Amino acid sequence: MAQEAGLNGPEHDLAGGGAGQSAEVAAAKARVLTAALPNAPFDGWSEQTLRAAIEASGVEPGLARMAFPRGAVDLALAFHDDGDARLAQALATAPLAGMRMRERVAFAVRTRLELVERHREAVRRGATLFALPIYAADGAKALWRTADVIWTGLGDTSDDANWYSKRAILSGVYGSTVLYWLGDGSEGFADTWAFLDRRIDGVMQFEKLKAQVNANPLGRVALAVPNALSKLVRPPRRA
Repeated sequence: MAQEAGLNGPEHDLAGGGAGQSAEVAAAKARVLTAALPNAPFDGWSEQTLRAAIEASGVEPGLARMAFPRGAVDLALAFHDDGDARLAQALATAPLAGMRMRERVAFAVRTRLELVERHREAVRRGATLFALPIYAADGAKALWRTADVIWTGLGDTSDDANWYSKRAILSGVYGSTVLYWLGDGSEGFADTWAFLDRRIDGVMQFEKLKAQVNANPLGRVALAVPNALSKLVRPPRRA
């Protein structure tokens, strides 16, 4: 099982603490997030949770508001981004070489959930928050970032429309797996991992069908224009 998220202090690697954010603000974000986790399962990712966490952490309120300019939703996003940062670290040292690609994807998704297993109620509260229309776009972007972390960690080198399609498909797989996991009472989340395998199987069958169509002379003709256009699409440049 993957190492659980400790969130024990400012040293943990919040994804939100990168470029454009001072070390002081990043440290404040980490401290407030750590203080918020005990309350999040009960009070949700709310302003009440944020205020209590700021007080408990001892972070100066003005600095805390710099770390979470939109309030509680930024606190929830910090929790999500922290899980992504830990996943990136885990994938960097994982024994992926002997796995098939489908096994690597399943491993990455499972690892991401195992990293936050002891904070499952906080994840549930986040899912509830991001289901609200006002925060739906934030939730979708968070899922996309997780999919990007996974594909990047697995060594994806696509530089055309496949870069986008891989992340879009995996966002759906990951999102549906999270929802299944939140309701799973089976031992060791065995039902969740079986569900994940079925979702990945479905994606692989689609990719197999696409390859078969491209291998067929008539299929190649039919897809000639879409395939040509897809090669003109490029992924965004990373900072």
